Amino acid sequence: MRKIVVSTFLSLDGVMQAPGGRGEDPADGFDQEGWSVNYWDDRMGEFMTDFMTPPFDLLLGRRTYDIFAAYWPHVSDADGGGPLNSATKYVVSTTLASADWPPSVLIDEDVVGQIARIKQEDGPDLQVHGSSVLLQTLIANDLVDEYHLLIFPLLLGRGKRLFGEGTVPAGLCLVDCQTSTTGVIVATYERAGDIKLGTFALDQATAADVESGG
Repeated sequence: MRKIVVSTFLSLDGVMQAPGGRGEDPADGFDQEGWSVNYWDDRMGEFMTDFMTPPFDLLLGRRTYDIFAAYWPHVSDADGGGPLNSATKYVVSTTLASADWPPSVLIDEDVVGQIARIKQEDGPDLQVHGSSVLLQTLIANDLVDEYHLLIFPLLLGRGKRLFGEGTVPAGLCLVDCQTSTTGVIVATYERAGDIKLGTFALDQATAADVESGG
């Protein structure tokens, strides 16, 4: 069985929209595009290289696929393009006529069912980058196995968030946590079952306990 691993850049208040630069995703008038760029350091480059070294396939939404497909096919193996160009790209879109960055597979119907079936196949884990709309479907249907979050020390106030209103309540386990020299927290969480509830309230004595001196 394959895992779905989400890798996302987040502001401290949970915004994931357009971290990489102008024109990436100005939807709803978002005017803070490129907010992650000035926090990048060599340590973060090492984190991402380590994360993307093992064999993996990609699960992408339409917008992220278009951004990746316009750039990575022109990047040599020596400059880091090899893993992304050789990975199978599963592209979720109802508007894309074809996915021409090879090897690619277009998923345009029964999205949840097809992704669930792909997870059951043999093969490398499925990495999700960007793809904010697709992520809401994955999270709402409890299909995500692991979150690799790069949490930046800034507040954006508005924008698309990783965890929207359809988020299924669940426990997570922190399996790795590191920091960059610029204060970015790189944290990896795995699924840890249902939320375990409790209380900090002191036990209240009943009237019977008071009368009996208990």
